[in-house]
Amino acid sequence: MRNNSIQSVTMGMGCFWSPDALFGQIAGVIRTRVGFAGGTTDNPTYRQLGDHTEVVEVDFDSVNVKLETILQVFWSAHNPVNINDYKGRQYKSLVLFRDPEQLRIISEVMKSYEEQGNETPDTEVAPFSGFYIAEDRHQKYYLKRFPDAIDKLRPLFPTEEELTNATLAARLNGLSKGYTNMEKIIKEIRTWHLNGEEQEEIIHLIKRIKW
Repeated sequence: MRNNSIQSVTMGMGCFWSPDALFGQIAGVIRTRVGFAGGTTDNPTYRQLGDHTEVVEVDFDSVNVKLETILQVFWSAHNPVNINDYKGRQYKSLVLFRDPEQLRIISEVMKSYEEQGNETPDTEVAPFSGFYIAEDRHQKYYLKRFPDAIDKLRPLFPTEEELTNATLAARLNGLSKGYTNMEKIIKEIRTWHLNGEEQEEIIHLIKRIKW
Protein backbone atom coordinates (compact mmCIF):
# COMPACT_ATOMS: atom_id res chain seq x y z
CA MET A 1 0.00 0.00 0.00
CA ARG A 2 1.24 3.46 -0.87
CA ASN A 3 2.23 5.48 2.19
CA ASN A 4 -0.08 8.49 2.41
CA SER A 5 2.90 10.74 3.14
CA ILE A 6 4.29 9.98 -0.33
CA GLN A 7 3.42 12.67 -2.86
CA SER A 8 4.31 13.33 -6.48
CA VAL A 9 4.83 16.59 -8.34
CA THR A 10 5.71 17.07 -11.99
CA MET A 11 7.82 20.03 -13.16
CA GLY A 12 9.29 21.38 -16.37
CA MET A 13 12.31 23.68 -16.34
CA GLY A 14 14.13 23.14 -19.62
CA CYS A 15 16.12 20.07 -20.60
CA PHE A 16 15.10 17.36 -18.14
CA TRP A 17 18.54 15.82 -17.56
CA SER A 18 19.70 18.40 -15.00
CA PRO A 19 16.42 18.58 -13.03
CA ASP A 20 16.56 14.79 -12.69
CA ALA A 21 19.92 15.18 -10.93
CA LEU A 22 18.97 18.35 -9.05
CA PHE A 23 15.91 16.88 -7.34
CA GLY A 24 17.38 13.40 -7.07
CA GLN A 25 20.03 14.57 -4.62
CA ILE A 26 17.51 15.95 -2.10
CA ALA A 27 17.02 13.90 1.07
CA GLY A 28 13.37 12.87 1.28
CA VAL A 29 13.03 12.44 -2.48
CA ILE A 30 12.33 8.77 -3.14
CA ARG A 31 12.26 8.59 -6.92
CA THR A 32 12.80 10.78 -9.97
CA ARG A 33 11.87 9.98 -13.55
CA VAL A 34 12.04 12.13 -16.66
CA GLY A 35 9.41 12.21 -19.35
CA PHE A 36 6.78 14.25 -21.10
CA ALA A 37 3.60 15.90 -19.85
CA GLY A 38 1.36 18.93 -20.11
CA GLY A 39 0.09 18.31 -23.63
CA THR A 40 -2.52 16.31 -25.49
CA THR A 41 -0.47 14.21 -27.93
CA ASP A 42 -0.77 10.46 -27.36
CA ASN A 43 2.38 8.45 -26.64
CA PRO A 44 5.00 11.17 -27.15
CA THR A 45 8.67 10.33 -27.59
CA TYR A 46 11.81 12.44 -27.41
CA ARG A 47 11.85 12.76 -31.20
CA GLN A 48 8.09 13.21 -31.54
CA LEU A 49 7.07 15.29 -28.56
CA GLY A 50 3.91 16.81 -29.98
CA ASP A 51 2.63 19.54 -27.66
CA HIS A 52 4.17 18.08 -24.49
CA THR A 53 6.97 19.51 -22.32
CA GLU A 54 10.10 17.81 -20.99
CA VAL A 55 9.45 17.25 -17.27
CA VAL A 56 10.80 15.53 -14.20
CA GLU A 57 8.39 13.62 -11.99
CA VAL A 58 9.43 13.67 -8.35
CA ASP A 59 8.09 11.29 -5.70
CA PHE A 60 8.87 12.48 -2.19
CA ASP A 61 8.09 11.70 1.43
CA SER A 62 6.39 14.82 2.77
CA VAL A 63 7.46 13.87 6.30
CA ASN A 64 11.10 14.39 5.32
CA VAL A 65 10.90 17.09 2.66
CA LYS A 66 8.08 19.54 2.05
CA LEU A 67 6.63 20.48 -1.31
CA GLU A 68 7.50 24.08 -0.41
CA THR A 69 11.19 23.13 -0.33
CA ILE A 70 11.00 21.39 -3.69
CA LEU A 71 9.27 24.39 -5.24
CA GLN A 72 11.85 26.77 -3.81
CA VAL A 73 14.58 24.69 -5.46
CA PHE A 74 12.55 24.68 -8.67
CA TRP A 75 12.24 28.46 -8.94
CA SER A 76 15.75 29.19 -7.74
CA ALA A 77 17.29 26.88 -10.37
CA HIS A 78 15.85 28.32 -13.58
CA ASN A 79 14.55 31.51 -15.19
CA PRO A 80 11.22 30.85 -16.92
CA VAL A 81 11.71 33.74 -19.34
CA ASN A 82 14.91 32.15 -20.68
CA ILE A 83 13.31 28.85 -21.60
CA ASN A 84 9.64 29.45 -22.35
CA ASP A 85 8.61 28.77 -25.94
CA TYR A 86 12.11 27.60 -26.90
CA LYS A 87 11.49 24.76 -29.36
CA GLY A 88 7.75 25.33 -28.96
CA ARG A 89 6.45 23.71 -25.78
CA GLN A 90 9.40 21.35 -25.39
CA TYR A 91 10.99 23.68 -22.84
CA LYS A 92 8.47 25.40 -20.57
CA SER A 93 8.46 26.46 -16.95
CA LEU A 94 5.67 24.21 -15.80
CA VAL A 95 4.24 22.82 -12.55
CA LEU A 96 1.51 20.19 -12.66
CA PHE A 97 -0.38 19.80 -9.38
CA ARG A 98 -2.13 16.65 -8.15
CA ASP A 99 -4.77 18.16 -5.87
CA PRO A 100 -6.13 21.45 -4.44
CA GLU A 101 -3.68 21.33 -1.52
CA GLN A 102 -0.71 21.23 -3.89
CA LEU A 103 -2.21 24.14 -5.85
CA ARG A 104 -2.56 26.12 -2.62
CA ILE A 105 1.09 25.50 -1.72
CA ILE A 106 2.27 26.41 -5.23
CA SER A 107 0.34 29.69 -5.03
CA GLU A 108 1.78 30.48 -1.60
CA VAL A 109 5.36 29.80 -2.69
CA MET A 110 4.88 31.97 -5.79
CA LYS A 111 3.50 34.77 -3.60
CA SER A 112 6.48 34.46 -1.24
CA TYR A 113 8.81 34.60 -4.24
CA GLU A 114 7.21 37.89 -5.30
CA GLU A 115 7.37 39.30 -1.77
CA GLN A 116 11.13 38.83 -1.87
CA GLY A 117 11.27 41.41 -4.66
CA ASN A 118 11.08 39.06 -7.64
CA GLU A 119 8.70 39.35 -10.55
CA THR A 120 5.89 36.81 -10.73
CA PRO A 121 7.52 33.78 -12.38
CA ASP A 122 6.18 33.11 -15.86
CA THR A 123 5.42 29.51 -14.94
CA GLU A 124 2.44 27.61 -16.27
CA VAL A 125 0.54 25.99 -13.38
CA ALA A 126 -1.96 23.34 -14.44
CA PRO A 127 -3.63 20.16 -13.15
CA PHE A 128 -1.74 16.93 -13.74
CA SER A 129 -3.37 14.83 -16.46
CA GLY A 130 -0.73 12.21 -17.20
CA PHE A 131 2.95 11.45 -17.52
CA TYR A 132 4.76 9.61 -20.31
CA ILE A 133 8.11 8.25 -19.21
CA ALA A 134 11.04 9.01 -21.54
CA GLU A 135 13.29 6.42 -23.12
CA ASP A 136 15.82 4.62 -20.89
CA ARG A 137 18.80 6.57 -22.24
CA HIS A 138 17.37 9.78 -20.74
CA GLN A 139 16.90 8.35 -17.22
CA LYS A 140 19.75 9.10 -14.77
CA TYR A 141 21.63 10.60 -17.70
CA TYR A 142 24.64 11.90 -15.77
CA LEU A 143 25.09 8.72 -13.75
CA LYS A 144 25.16 6.71 -16.97
CA ARG A 145 28.17 8.71 -18.13
CA PHE A 146 30.17 6.70 -15.58
CA PRO A 147 30.21 3.07 -16.80
CA ASP A 148 31.92 1.79 -13.65
CA ALA A 149 29.08 3.18 -11.55
CA ILE A 150 26.48 1.38 -13.65
CA ASP A 151 28.49 -1.87 -13.58
CA LYS A 152 28.72 -1.80 -9.80
CA LEU A 153 25.03 -0.93 -9.35
CA ARG A 154 23.72 -3.66 -11.67
CA PRO A 155 23.68 -6.42 -9.02
CA LEU A 156 21.36 -4.21 -6.96
CA PHE A 157 19.29 -2.94 -9.89
CA PRO A 158 19.43 -5.51 -12.72
CA THR A 159 16.83 -3.82 -14.97
CA GLU A 160 16.62 -0.31 -16.38
CA GLU A 161 13.31 0.21 -14.59
CA GLU A 162 14.80 -0.73 -11.22
CA LEU A 163 17.75 1.61 -11.76
CA THR A 164 15.48 4.47 -12.81
CA ASN A 165 13.25 4.04 -9.75
CA ALA A 166 16.04 3.60 -7.18
CA THR A 167 16.59 6.23 -4.52
CA LEU A 168 20.29 5.36 -4.46
CA ALA A 169 20.56 5.94 -8.22
CA ALA A 170 18.83 9.30 -7.79
CA ARG A 171 21.41 10.37 -5.19
CA LEU A 172 24.35 9.16 -7.29
CA ASN A 173 22.94 10.93 -10.34
CA GLY A 174 22.99 14.12 -8.29
CA LEU A 175 26.58 13.36 -7.31
CA SER A 176 27.51 12.80 -10.96
CA LYS A 177 26.27 16.29 -11.82
CA GLY A 178 28.01 17.88 -8.83
CA TYR A 179 24.90 18.72 -6.81
CA THR A 180 25.93 16.68 -3.76
CA ASN A 181 28.92 14.80 -2.35
CA MET A 182 29.72 11.29 -1.21
CA GLU A 183 29.95 12.25 2.47
CA LYS A 184 26.38 13.58 2.43
CA ILE A 185 25.06 10.48 0.66
CA ILE A 186 26.78 8.12 3.10
CA LYS A 187 25.42 10.05 6.07
CA GLU A 188 21.91 9.76 4.68
CA ILE A 189 22.23 6.03 3.91
CA ARG A 190 22.90 5.45 7.61
CA THR A 191 19.40 6.86 8.31
CA TRP A 192 17.63 4.56 5.83
CA HIS A 193 15.34 1.81 7.13
CA LEU A 194 17.88 -0.95 6.55
CA ASN A 195 19.83 -2.98 9.04
CA GLY A 196 23.38 -1.87 9.75
CA GLU A 197 24.95 -4.61 7.64
CA GLU A 198 22.87 -3.67 4.58
CA GLN A 199 23.74 -0.02 5.01
CA GLU A 200 27.44 -0.78 5.18
CA GLU A 201 27.29 -3.05 2.12
CA ILE A 202 25.78 -0.21 0.08
CA ILE A 203 28.33 2.26 1.40
CA HIS A 204 31.19 -0.11 0.60
CA LEU A 205 29.85 -0.58 -2.91
CA ILE A 206 29.50 3.12 -3.76
CA LYS A 207 32.91 3.93 -2.26
CA ARG A 208 34.47 1.55 -4.81
CA ILE A 209 32.99 3.34 -7.82
CA LYS A 210 35.57 4.93 -10.12
CA TRP A 211 34.29 8.37 -10.99
